[in-house]
Amino acid sequence: MLLLVVCVALLLDNMLYMVIVPIIPDYIEAMRGGGGAAGPSAPAGGNETGGGGGGNRSLLPARYPPASGGNEDVQIGVLFASKAMLQLLVNPLSGTLIDRVGYEAPLLAGLAVLFLSTATFAFAENYATLFAARSLQGLGSAFADTAGIALIADRYAEEPARSRALGTALACISFGSLAAPPFGGVLYEFAGKRVPFLVLACVCLLDGLLLLALAPPCATGARANMPVGTPIHRLMVDPYVAVVAGALATCNIPLAFLEPTIANWMKESMGASEWEVGLTWLPAFFPHVLGVYVTVRLAAAYPHLQWFYGALGMAIIGASSCLVPACRNFGQVIVPLCGICFGIALVDTALLPTLAFLVDVRHVSVYGSVYAIADISYSVAYALGPIVAGQIVHTMGFVQLNLGMGLANVLYAPVLLFLKNVCQMKPSHSERNILLEEGPKGLYDTIKMEERKGMGKSLRPAGETEENGVDSYRRDLTGVSEEDSSDYEYS
Repeated sequence: MLLLVVCVALLLDNMLYMVIVPIIPDYIEAMRGGGGAAGPSAPAGGNETGGGGGGNRSLLPARYPPASGGNEDVQIGVLFASKAMLQLLVNPLSGTLIDRVGYEAPLLAGLAVLFLSTATFAFAENYATLFAARSLQGLGSAFADTAGIALIADRYAEEPARSRALGTALACISFGSLAAPPFGGVLYEFAGKRVPFLVLACVCLLDGLLLLALAPPCATGARANMPVGTPIHRLMVDPYVAVVAGALATCNIPLAFLEPTIANWMKESMGASEWEVGLTWLPAFFPHVLGVYVTVRLAAAYPHLQWFYGALGMAIIGASSCLVPACRNFGQVIVPLCGICFGIALVDTALLPTLAFLVDVRHVSVYGSVYAIADISYSVAYALGPIVAGQIVHTMGFVQLNLGMGLANVLYAPVLLFLKNVCQMKPSHSERNILLEEGPKGLYDTIKMEERKGMGKSLRPAGETEENGVDSYRRDLTGVSEEDSSDYEYS
C-alpha cells in the first residue's frame, strides 16, 4: 500500500508537470494582447488538438528562431524550467531533513504542497500566478519525490524486490509524463481549463489521506532507534555515488533537450502535421516500460552486471540521439525516440537500486540524501533543457545538438566500469573493515597486521602456546573493528 501511495505521488507530480502544456497557449495569447481567454481562437485550438499527446512539442517551438514575441518565448522557457530550478535548490535541504525525521512526514508535506500548487494552477489567470504555481510544484517535488523513492528503498531492503519496486515507480513516472498532455487537452477542450487541475488536486488529497491512514507521521517512535544518515556533502564526494549521479544527469539530457526543440524541427524538416507532433513521444512509453521490465528481470538473474545494463543504456541513448537528425518522416523519427526512452529505462532501473546498495555497504542505510542527489541529477537536465536547448539549436543547429548529446552519452558509458566491483562489497561500517575481514591486500594493511601480531607475541607470557597467540590476534582484530565502528553516530 505504501508503494501504491508513492507511485500515485510520482504519477501526480509528472502529470502536473506536463498537463499544463496544452493550456499554455491561452495565457500566451492573453499576454500578447489577444484577449483574456484565447481558448476559442484558432492557434490555441490547434495546439490543443495537436498537442494532446505531447503538447509541449507543439507549443515550445516558437522559441527558435524567435518569433515576433521573443520576450514571451523566454518567459515560456523560464516557466517550464522554474520547477526544476527550485527543485535543484531545495533538494540538498530536503535530503538532509528526510534523513533526520524519516520518510513519511516529508512525503506528506510534499503532497500537501503539490495539492496547493495544483489548486493554484486551476485558478491562475496570469503569468505571475503560473510561475508561482510552477515554482511551488518544484518545492513539493523536492520532498515528495525524494522521500517517496527513499521510502521504497527502505521498505524493500533486499534484491530483487527493491529493483522491482523502484521499476514500478519509474513506470508510473513515465506514464504520468506521457498521459498528461492528452488528459489535459481533452478535459480542457470539453470541460474547461480548471477541470484537469481540480481532478489532479482531488487525487492528490486522497493520496495524502491514504498515507495518513497507513503511516501517520506522528507515530514514528521507531525513528529514535535509527542511525543518523551520512551528510549529503560526504555522499557527493563519494566517487561511486558521483559516477552514478553523473550517469543519471547525462542520460536524461537528450530527453530534456529534445522535448522543447524537436517539434519545430519536425515541422521545418519534414512538414509534420499537428497530430504527428502531438503523438511524437506517445509510442516511447512502451519501450520505456519494456526497458524497466527487462532490466528488473536481468538484475534478478545477474545482479553483478548492473553497471553493464547502465552502460548499455547510455550507448543506446547515444546512438539514438545521433540518428534523430537523419530521420525524414514521422515513422522514422519514432524509432530513435523509442531508443532514447528504452535506454533511459535501462540506466534508471539499474542505477537507482545501486545508489541504495552503495549507501548500505559504504555508509549508513538511510536513503534521503542519496536520492536527493539523484533528484538533483534529474533537475540539472530539466532546468537547462527548456532554456538552453532552443538557444543551442538557434546558434549551432539541431544536428549539432543531437551529435553532442549522443557523444556525451557514448563517452560516459565506459565510466560505469568504475562500478564493476560494487556488487562484491560487503555490508560493513567502512571499506577498511572489509579489507581487515578479507585479509591484508595492500602494503599498509599488511604492515599494520604484522605490527599487531608482533605486539600480541610480545605481550604473551613465555608459557603460552601458539594457539593462544591466534586468539590474541583475533581479539586485536575485534578491537580494531570496534574502534573503526565508533566513527558512526546514532541518535
